[in-house]
Amino acid sequence: MPDRPKCVVLLSGGLDSATCLSIAVSLGFDPCALTVLYGQRHQVEIDAAKRVAGSMGVLDHRFVSVDLNQIGGSALTADIAVPKGRDEKEMSNDIPITYVPARNTVMLAIALGFAEVVSAQDIFVGVNAVDYSGYPDCRPEYIQAFESLAALATKAGVEGNPTRIHAPLIHMTKPEIIRRGLDLGVDYSLTHSCYDPDDQGRACGQCDSCIIRTKAFEALGMCDPATAR
Repeated sequence: MPDRPKCVVLLSGGLDSATCLSIAVSLGFDPCALTVLYGQRHQVEIDAAKRVAGSMGVLDHRFVSVDLNQIGGSALTADIAVPKGRDEKEMSNDIPITYVPARNTVMLAIALGFAEVVSAQDIFVGVNAVDYSGYPDCRPEYIQAFESLAALATKAGVEGNPTRIHAPLIHMTKPEIIRRGLDLGVDYSLTHSCYDPDDQGRACGQCDSCIIRTKAFEALGMCDPATAR
């Protein structure tokens, strides 16, 4: 049997990245997972990434530290309150304070370097433009622009083997993402999405990410399996 082609999957431990990893596996790739430690408030995200990678048989899981706390500017990397209890209209009004400046660009750049090192021509990222986050670096035009940059910025690209950036969730609603993952056997009890977990790693239930996640499971007639963990 021929070796499966390698790919790099950005894995945060959240619902979207877990689904993205499962899609890469279903397409026949041998995934190398990359988790970026960018100054997250809690270890729970890193632990979730380890659980998810282990559950899908990932053999190469790398952790790279880039301390974005040093520049701050986000409720996820600075001493800024995470918004709670917002409705869908409020979530869609402005780019929220949970946006981390240039985070996806930093992560994709690291993934691009990792892909060259392991001879992977494909990178998977679980960005989504449909839910209410409003992050500018989750849009299709951003992904297209980064793919163009990758073709110019790497030895592989210059030599005619440009890296492909896959964002399979980008046009899907959150319920559609969950349904796709369930069809592929994703265990969502292993994942973590909360922006502001308590000291024991329990989800707050009131941040934008928790609300979007809870409503998505409810739309499918389900309870979030992570709440029972």
